[in-house]
Amino acid sequence: MRKYVASAPGKVNLHLGVGEARADGYHDLVTVFHAVDRREVVTLVASDTVAEGPIVRSMQTTFYVDEPEESIDGPTNLAWRAVNAVAERAGIALPEVHIEVAKHVFVAGGMAGGSADAAAALVAANALVADHGEPLMAETLHELAASLGADVPFSLMGGTALGTGRGDELVEMLSRGRLNWVFVNPKVGISTGGAFSLLDDLRHGNPALVPHLNTAGLSQALTSGDAARVAEALHNDLDAAALSMRPQLKRLIDAANEAGLRAIVSGSGPTVAVLCESLEHAQWVAEHLAERFEGYEIFVAEGPDHGAVLETAD
Repeated sequence: MRKYVASAPGKVNLHLGVGEARADGYHDLVTVFHAVDRREVVTLVASDTVAEGPIVRSMQTTFYVDEPEESIDGPTNLAWRAVNAVAERAGIALPEVHIEVAKHVFVAGGMAGGSADAAAALVAANALVADHGEPLMAETLHELAASLGADVPFSLMGGTALGTGRGDELVEMLSRGRLNWVFVNPKVGISTGGAFSLLDDLRHGNPALVPHLNTAGLSQALTSGDAARVAEALHNDLDAAALSMRPQLKRLIDAANEAGLRAIVSGSGPTVAVLCESLEHAQWVAEHLAERFEGYEIFVAEGPDHGAVLETAD
């Protein structure tokens, strides 16, 4: 048996501007993605049996964060779909595979953990293809990534990037230095679709909730290398919807703002991202918040981090 191990980063949106709803059900976005070094790891274990049809035969996730009540190991999982998508596009005979996922990013937390699984699976599956024929081109992997989900292309790319359209049209952004973060999962569910729909409703009654689609201030802050300037420029249009759906987030955000440089909801939530001055500051903030909010999941991470990569193939 041969194993292919790949990893991909979690993310935080430094800016998330939500425009009008589109005909396809998505919203036009202007967002700045930032990859962090909390990485998902996907391993493909290839058997000696040639697959007839889809190559994935099974999957198992090991959780290093809280495990959801319902199993996520099945054909609807993004990693499972990603592997089969690569195999189908390659169009060559391939062995059956078992997928193993080491999950380090909060489940359904607004940090694109599922998208990171998909990106890592794309890379691992392409390494499998390379052992049996011609690997897929980078452009083809990006196309498959976009077909799987709006955040998957960034998980494949990593770094810091401006995303437009659904968030999958990416341009690398310049930045200096490292940013230190604390991520806190209050373990209250927030539906991504529900958050976007609620924001649309809230805007009808509150003209102040206009789309924030200008990232110039954040771009300047990122190139300055000054974490305090970056903190001032952080923005998320979905904050209002997340706080309306889960009012208890306000207490956490207030405490995090007192302890760190700035706290925002990560993506559609419920995870709260806290930007800090340094690694030492981040570690102190994490301990401080853990004492105040018993039972919440908390970890420290740095960014930017690189995108999906093959770690080993043996």
